[in-house]
Amino acid sequence: MQAQMATKMQTTYPLKIQAIRSKGQQPRLYVSFPLALAAAIGLNPGDEVQWELLDRGELHLVRLAPPLPTTKRRAL
Repeated sequence: MQAQMATKMQTTYPLKIQAIRSKGQQPRLYVSFPLALAAAIGLNPGDEVQWELLDRGELHLVRLAPPLPTTKRRAL
């Protein structure tokens, strides 16, 4: 019975926007990507992404070249 119980993956990852201030330049804002989430979707350093603005409260991060699925079944 225990083998049938699916482990629930965390689906929200609260974070804070970081500001980097270099002398003589405008501040730059950075968003860190949680490692657990990156691992779950196969996101790697150097992957190209872009933001899609849906409204003032919602952004989507879109992968420009998503990898092919490595499994034949959908995850639960």
